[in-house]
Amino acid sequence: MGTKDSAPSRRNIFKAAGLAVGAAVAADALGLGAAEGQPGIGMHESHFWTAEYWAKKGSVDLYLYRKRTKAPTKGERPLPVLFLVHGSSISARPSYDLTVPGAGEYSVMNVFAHLGYDVWTMDHEGYGHSSQTAGNSDIASGVEDLKAGTDLVMKETGQSKMHFFGESSGALRVGAFAMAEPARCDRLGMSALTYTGKGSPTLTKRAEQLEYYRTHNRRPRGRDMIESIFTRDKAGTSDPRVAGALADAELKFGDTIPTGTYLDMTANLPVIDPTKIQSPVVILRGQYDGIASEEDVLDFFQKLPNPDRQVSILPGVAHSVAFSINRQQFWHVLHAFLTMPPRLDA
Repeated sequence: MGTKDSAPSRRNIFKAAGLAVGAAVAADALGLGAAEGQPGIGMHESHFWTAEYWAKKGSVDLYLYRKRTKAPTKGERPLPVLFLVHGSSISARPSYDLTVPGAGEYSVMNVFAHLGYDVWTMDHEGYGHSSQTAGNSDIASGVEDLKAGTDLVMKETGQSKMHFFGESSGALRVGAFAMAEPARCDRLGMSALTYTGKGSPTLTKRAEQLEYYRTHNRRPRGRDMIESIFTRDKAGTSDPRVAGALADAELKFGDTIPTGTYLDMTANLPVIDPTKIQSPVVILRGQYDGIASEEDVLDFFQKLPNPDRQVSILPGVAHSVAFSINRQQFWHVLHAFLTMPPRLDA
């Protein structure tokens, strides 16, 4: 549509997977430039080309946003596409293109566009700029959103496959989409992933509201709830300025949000089957993340059929890897995985 410019031991699992993408590679190796230990400080919107798009899922309008360093030109070699998938409580651009004045770089889109990707994100049904409907925007609905969104991305970029990254229920959407449309999926990044929910204090607490999620398609989501994302697991793992900036960016879309992913994560797990995901996968987990235990993450990891797989535990990080003080670890691990050299024996 229209566009507008603008069982093995954990040690053995880690060893076999080749997990440690060493911290010895400094921020400068990402080509971002470092200031006070935070790569990317100083990247201004004028450094990027952006565009807005609309896709259709039946009668539902889906908003997409694209960012890269330069406008695409006819005949050029296409850039690798990275599609960022948001979670349950925050829409696309506040999740992945946030500005926090005076606090450094928090836009995942800025970082990866600077690294040479054609970066896309999308508001799922009921979120952000996309149509607000009577539906609850569950994981299955998110898969259909991604089908419509990637139809548009393939048309605009000429790319038939793309990388995906999703956080929390965004990781579940990515996994479910990879099961449904494996031909469209290149390499997958999944953070704050929950598989069965076993050992999750966050989901145990969330399940207290299960009947509400069953009987309501939207739930309250105010400033207090947004700010609690940064304190519920481990205070001090994020800059306090981030919570306020995120709430300011998100609450312009209203103070309610769909319940579907919360219902899926409290009543319907597992919603994805790792044995049916054929793509290479990296799983990122914050050290303090309460959404899933290491045991649950490693159970999922062991069942992935593709030997090109990694899991990385990020120290000093809680639920959101993208908003952590130590978010440069996330950038490093994901970029290293997406640029893994191909096998020579394949």
